[in-house]
Amino acid sequence: MKRALADRIRADLGRKLVVLTGPRQVGKTTLAQNLMAELGPTQYLNWDIAGDRAILQRGSWNRSARLLVMDEIHKMPNWKAWLKGVVDEGVSNPHPEKQALLVTGSARMDTFRQSGESLAGRYFAWHLHPISVREWCAHSGVSAEQALRHLMRRGGFPEPCLAESDELADRWRMQYTTDLIREDILEFSRLHEITAMRLFLDMLRTRVGSPLSLASIARDLSVAPNTLKRYLDILQALFVVFVVPPWHRNVGRALLQAPKVYFFDTGLVAEEPGARLENAVATMLLQHVQFRRDAQGADCGLHYIRTKDGAEVDFALSGNDQLSHLIECKFADAALHRPLVRFSEQFPEAEAIQLVAELRQEEQRDRVAVCRAGDWLARLAE
Repeated sequence: MKRALADRIRADLGRKLVVLTGPRQVGKTTLAQNLMAELGPTQYLNWDIAGDRAILQRGSWNRSARLLVMDEIHKMPNWKAWLKGVVDEGVSNPHPEKQALLVTGSARMDTFRQSGESLAGRYFAWHLHPISVREWCAHSGVSAEQALRHLMRRGGFPEPCLAESDELADRWRMQYTTDLIREDILEFSRLHEITAMRLFLDMLRTRVGSPLSLASIARDLSVAPNTLKRYLDILQALFVVFVVPPWHRNVGRALLQAPKVYFFDTGLVAEEPGARLENAVATMLLQHVQFRRDAQGADCGLHYIRTKDGAEVDFALSGNDQLSHLIECKFADAALHRPLVRFSEQFPEAEAIQLVAELRQEEQRDRVAVCRAGDWLARLAE
């Protein structure tokens, strides 16, 4: 299936190096191959393949290819300095048709913005997320409500989403989780920690949507909270989970409050409809926020709101240090969420929305719009 970002990435390939990151098996290589089919002649080199690795190390790839795709080069020692040289060589190349460069890889490549300025101004970054309601509607022709239900069950990773049956999707997910722990996570942790990491991952699956208490889980697992903090950092680095911080204009105070944790693959969440819905909404809100950052350079963020007295709204979108949206998720309950009403009065500049997966009639009740979750998500920019 064609991904929503494909045309935008193709346009940027004519401008700068494009760096495409995202979870393992989210479709980065397939998207790159589709672009190669459109742009040929092209060349694809994967650092994990010995012959391709030798070509990359020698710098002997075909300079006449219109597009060069380099996959997994973050595994190369000093890869950023090496890639800077490749980009600068292309800029100085007098060839009338400059070679387009596409670099794809896992979340570990997201260190571009955290470690140095060696590639500053030389690339455009794009993040590929799981399939959204809008993308599934465009691909399958189903209604937004049906698309949301499908994504809640299968998750948005292409292979289980496109699988012929739920059984095949479940078999994929079992193998995906096993390989992730055995191969990727082991690169970051010690062999004897794998059992604790697996138990931590299983516990997170049942805590989606709740503020995360590492101290509480640490007691249950008989490990130190700092150890779990490192495990969480690993899971984030590999795009297994992402955290949603609480909203506060004072960043320091926000960091003192517990974040909420969600999975990139909604299919990994414990099979409870409310939790699956909230996780699916979280993934698509993150995709929306990341799209606005990548495509528009927007200063925006995804948060949640919770007060000391326990009043909470699932999500809040921000832009330029102001709240723009307050969003509460309900599977079938159309009764107004009281904290949402309260915060809509406290932040009148923000659009207040209650998303309901199974809703007979949409309404506007004072400041709060009660909307069908699938329809609203299908309208998100991505």
